[in-house]
Amino acid sequence: MVEGSLPIIITFVVYLIGMIALGLIAYKMTDNLSDYVLGGRRLGAGVAALSAGASDMSSWLLLGLPGALYAAGLVEAWIAIGLAIGAVVNWMLVAGRLRAYTEIANDSITLPDFFENRFKDNSRSLRIVSALLILIFFTFYTSSGLVGGAVLFESTFGLDQTTALWVGAIIIIAYTFLGGFLAVSWTDFVQGILMFLALIVIPIVAIMDFGGIGPTFDQIRSIDPNNLSLFSGVGIIGIISLLGWGLGYFGQPHIIVRFMAIRSMKELPKAQGIGITWVVLSMTGAVFTGLVGIAYFADAPLDNPETVFLEFTQVLVHPVVAGVLLAAVLAAIMSTIDSQLLVSSSALTEDFYKGFIRPNASQKELVTVGRIGVLAVAVVALILAQNPDATVLELVSYAWAGLGAAFGPLVLFSLFWKDMTRNGALAGMISGGVTVIVWALLEGGIFDLYELVSGFVISSIFIIIFSKIGAKPTKEMQEEFERARAMDKGA
Repeated sequence: MVEGSLPIIITFVVYLIGMIALGLIAYKMTDNLSDYVLGGRRLGAGVAALSAGASDMSSWLLLGLPGALYAAGLVEAWIAIGLAIGAVVNWMLVAGRLRAYTEIANDSITLPDFFENRFKDNSRSLRIVSALLILIFFTFYTSSGLVGGAVLFESTFGLDQTTALWVGAIIIIAYTFLGGFLAVSWTDFVQGILMFLALIVIPIVAIMDFGGIGPTFDQIRSIDPNNLSLFSGVGIIGIISLLGWGLGYFGQPHIIVRFMAIRSMKELPKAQGIGITWVVLSMTGAVFTGLVGIAYFADAPLDNPETVFLEFTQVLVHPVVAGVLLAAVLAAIMSTIDSQLLVSSSALTEDFYKGFIRPNASQKELVTVGRIGVLAVAVVALILAQNPDATVLELVSYAWAGLGAAFGPLVLFSLFWKDMTRNGALAGMISGGVTVIVWALLEGGIFDLYELVSGFVISSIFIIIFSKIGAKPTKEMQEEFERARAMDKGA
């Protein structure tokens, strides 16, 4: 346990009690399945934007990305550049059209629900395949957050990994189980603010403590000039792979569900401004945290690069402030896991249970099943997270690729290509997901390319080819497409 840990423990406890309190409040406001999985479409601009950012970045932003910069230098910033571009495009292109289209397409409340309604798929195949892919890749994604939590508790309190995993998981499961989407969004809003402040404060304080930006960068350069090069040791495949992370944004259900939940189209411009600003500044702070760590810890290099942010909190600031900043790391972890648990739960409830087992189930029954789904997915993720060799970045990389390739092209084409068909959607989704799974098992040459890029391209090709084969879109599908486009443009 680190020196001065009592104030940190007190801060943690106060923070966690606050999160549970928000879950209890949301519990009182959750009456039906739409409330539980989409908050009844009543998120304001600020909550939608910050909760989208917080659920997006998770522990990767405070642990994984700074760790990558600390270990390899500025070359790893290509990931941040790609993600920043992807986030901006996602807010500017996808947010408004998806918000409009999901309302018009039979008021769809989940992504599989939208795919089925968008393409009038009476076979239910789109719903089944998309829900299965969500469950597969989100289980890995949730595990990454649990590993991040273990890193936090091990580094800060000296807890063993198993204890750390269970402490974090119990808190997150509790408020997600109780309050559903509203609890997740409200807590993510608070967590988004904490994460933002932490990533702004730490690099600034570290640079000031080191004597300014000049001495800091001189020290980084003296250790290895390549530390400040964007192109050192990376070829064209490497740059494309790192930039390719940005393609994943269009297919992340836990992020784009926030677009679906915005109160009205009038809230969209404000949400776009807040969301884009948050992502760009937070990403910049994470990059600088990793870079400054190279200089700051030059005399005593860190054993685990992904603890660089945690080490800064322990040497730079008062324990009370450290408690707040470390709570931001816990916030980052919680904000993504809760969203992933909820989306996975909605896939089990809306897309399997209601869709195939109990079509006439009452709203109360569906909410209960949704809560049981949260527990089930969490247990499987906990089992996967027991692997001591797993890193946050590796787990996130695989899950991000799988979701991005399976759903990214599907979302974009379904929103912006009028002639897309059910066959194209199914072929694109399956080919994207399978490509990621197979590509990740191979290595050398072209297979060193990040599997998200290859999966995204192959999925897009399959969507176009199979949409040209067979029946054309129905008149009803084309009319809904035009209504969604008009609603989006009129926002």
